[in-house]
Amino acid sequence: MEASGDTEEPPVPLALARFQVSEEFGFLLPDPLTELPSPYGPWMDIARELPQLITSHQLRSRVHQMPQLSTQHLQGREELHLAHLVLSFITMGYVWQEGEEGTVQVLPRNLAVPFWEVSQALGLPPILSHADFVLANWRRKDPNGPLEIENLDTIITLPGGESLQGFILVTLLVEKAAVPGIKAITRALGAILQCDEETLHRALGELAGAIEAMSEALRQMHDYVDPEVFYSVIRIFLSGWKDNPAMPHGLIYEGVSPEPLAFSGGSAAQSTVLHAFDELLGICHRQESAAFLHRMRDYMPPAHRAFVEQIRRLSLKQHVLCSGDTRLRAAFNRCVSALAAFRSHHITIVTKYIATAAARAKARRAEPGARPGPSAGKPPSALEAKGTGGSHIFSFLKSVRDTTREGMIS
Repeated sequence: MEASGDTEEPPVPLALARFQVSEEFGFLLPDPLTELPSPYGPWMDIARELPQLITSHQLRSRVHQMPQLSTQHLQGREELHLAHLVLSFITMGYVWQEGEEGTVQVLPRNLAVPFWEVSQALGLPPILSHADFVLANWRRKDPNGPLEIENLDTIITLPGGESLQGFILVTLLVEKAAVPGIKAITRALGAILQCDEETLHRALGELAGAIEAMSEALRQMHDYVDPEVFYSVIRIFLSGWKDNPAMPHGLIYEGVSPEPLAFSGGSAAQSTVLHAFDELLGICHRQESAAFLHRMRDYMPPAHRAFVEQIRRLSLKQHVLCSGDTRLRAAFNRCVSALAAFRSHHITIVTKYIATAAARAKARRAEPGARPGPSAGKPPSALEAKGTGGSHIFSFLKSVRDTTREGMIS
């Protein structure tokens, strides 16, 4: 449901609930459902067995036997989000079951039609996105326990075992760490409208602290995700059929469109958090990077996209410049510096999990009598220099980090 927002100025304060943003969980879906109503048992049965069905090459035949179910019994946003999560994971498994050299051209009607209908209802594309993979794919082991990695589990999974789970849950903890920063945005915008410099200064301190906590959370990736498993096993299942040489023509959604459709794979660029922080701090990315980031907003829930658009309407940077207040300027620069540092750390992780892992996989392939990696298959080569969203990964990430640094007030 699109948040209604045609007014020139956001209300004071910017109400998070209007944009389906939680005071406690931020952009995460609060305590997602883990079960669909009983008519959807056939989907849940397949989803629960995905890793085994994919590795035993049986998923496609199971999907072909699946009944075509009507989506009319799905009620409310939570049920729709779980249905989208389940169908997107089944779709990625179906398309990539045989690796990048055994792709399909058609998604069968019994999967394509309900997936399309649920996607239309949520305003999301019919492919696995950050909104499914992370935001709606978590549960607490102990319902009363803390939101910490030992007490968290995924709802649906794919091949990749503990490394896949670690990848999803660490990303989730980065989203959770951002929550005080999201709340600080609303306070900062309210303070600008009220010309309340003291509240604005405090809000900027909270925002910087949240971005620093996000970097801290991101560092856990090294503890929970094996680079070789990520590169050789997990990564292909996050790949889409737009800007991907392995599927240059896209995918036909049978019963939906006779022409192939092209959608980008899951990407950190689909996280609303960094878009919101960029807009607040007035970070201007270079044309090509900005165009890619803007396209990634189509993969966010519409209400979250509307939240980002709303932030853009008030210029924090201009306000800080005009105030002549050195404390405000220093607090603003601390936020920009923390955001650039977060992006630098993301580059370090991408280097380890993609560039270095790709070089190792290449070297292994060149060895005489080479044995396959942990995927028991060939690591994908089509996206060696690209992100799963289809961007040229290093030039994109470095450009975005550098333009963030340029957002400092000198």
